[in-house]
Amino acid sequence: MRIFKFGGASVKNAEGVKNLVKVLKKEGSSNTLIVISAMGKMTNAFEKIIDSYYKNTKELVTNIETVRAFHTNLVNDLFENSTEILFEIEILFGKLSGFLTSNNSNDYNYIYDQIIGFGELLSTKIVSHYLNEIAITNNWIDVREYIITDNNYRAAKVDWDTTTTNIQKLNTTNLYITQGFLGSCSTKKTTSLGREGSDFSAAIFAHCLNAKSLTIWKDVDGVLNADPRYFNETQLLEQISYSEAIEMAFYGASVIHPKTLKPLENKNIPLFVRSFLNLDKEGTVVGKGSKLIPETPCFILKQNQILVSISALDFSFMVEHNLSTIFKMLHNSKLKVNLIQNSALSFSVCIEDNFNNFDSFLKEIKPNFNIQYKKNTALFTIRHATKNAISNIEKKGAILLKQATKNTVQIVIEQSH
Repeated sequence: MRIFKFGGASVKNAEGVKNLVKVLKKEGSSNTLIVISAMGKMTNAFEKIIDSYYKNTKELVTNIETVRAFHTNLVNDLFENSTEILFEIEILFGKLSGFLTSNNSNDYNYIYDQIIGFGELLSTKIVSHYLNEIAITNNWIDVREYIITDNNYRAAKVDWDTTTTNIQKLNTTNLYITQGFLGSCSTKKTTSLGREGSDFSAAIFAHCLNAKSLTIWKDVDGVLNADPRYFNETQLLEQISYSEAIEMAFYGASVIHPKTLKPLENKNIPLFVRSFLNLDKEGTVVGKGSKLIPETPCFILKQNQILVSISALDFSFMVEHNLSTIFKMLHNSKLKVNLIQNSALSFSVCIEDNFNNFDSFLKEIKPNFNIQYKKNTALFTIRHATKNAISNIEKKGAILLKQATKNTVQIVIEQSH
C-alpha cells in the first residue's frame, strides 16, 4: 500500500482539490491511503477561534464565521450541487458549537486539541465527497479511531501497539481519505501530535501497514538545501539517507517533521518528497544509501529563538547537579532546546518558547541562578559546512554564539528589527 500526504497548501482552494485529482489520475488511486491537512491557512484561523474562546472575547463569532465562509465558498466553487456536503459541514460546525457551549475545562492545551482538529475534519470531508462525486470511490475514515495516544494534549505520544492493531484492520486494496495531525486518548478525547504533525501521521500509517512508500506532496520540487523563503540560492537534494534526514529534521528543517523519519527507517520504507505542481519531476527520495546527493552545504534557519546564559549565584562551576536542575526546569516549562554550550562558569542554551512558558521559567530559575537572556535571535545551522557557507551566514548580523562539530556549524545571530 502507498501513503500520500497532502498539506494545506495543496488544498488551499478549489483548484488545489482539482489538482489533487490530477495527482491521483497520474499516480493511480488504488491501494492508497491519503492523509490531508487543514486547508490553506485554516489551522491559523482555528487558532484564532481557540484564543478568542479561551479569552472570552467578542471576536469569537466573527472568527467562526470566517472559517465557515471559507469552506462554504470553496465548496460552492468546487461542486455543482453542494447541498449534501454543505449539510455535512454544518454537522461539524454544530459539533464545534456543542463543545464551545458544554466545555467546563480551563486547560488551554485540552481546549486547543478539541477545536484545532475541525480543520482536518472539514478538509477531508470535502475532498472525500468530491472524489466520490467524480467517480473516484474512496472511504473517509476518522483518524481518531485508529491512532491512539496518551492525553498529553498538543504533544501526544502514540500508543503503538493499539494503533498498529487498529490500522491493520484496514483493507489495503481500497482508497482511504483521513486526517493528519490528530489522534485520540483512552477517554475518546481528541489529541494532536504537535504542530506540523500530519507528516508524522502519514508515517504512522506507513509503518503500521508496512507500506511500499510514503510520498509527501509539496509546492516545492523536493527537499532543498535551504528554505527559499529566506535564502536566494537553493539546490534540490536528489537523495538523502535516513540518518542525514533525521539530523536535518532535528535541527529544524521544515520540509520533514522530526518524528516522521524513524518509523519509516525501522521498516525501510522510502520517503518521497515531490511537487504536486510538477508531476514529471522525481523530487527527493529519503532512504538507505548515500548521505547526500549532491554533496552540498545545507542551511536550516530557526527564528524567534531566545539565547539564555545561566551561571551559579556563588560563581561555582556549572557541573552535573546544576545542569540537572536546569534541564528539569526547561523540561517542565516545555521549552525546546536547540543548542547547548557549556563552560566552567556558565551554561548557554538557545531555546524556543512554543507554549509561552518562558516568563514562568524565569521566575522559577532566578532564585537559584544568575540569568541573562536575549530574545529575537536567529539560529542558523549549517550541515556539511564550507568556509564560504559559514562566511555568508556570519554576514547576516551580530554573532552572539558559534559552535562547530565535525559535520555541523551553528551560529546564533541577533535578528534585526
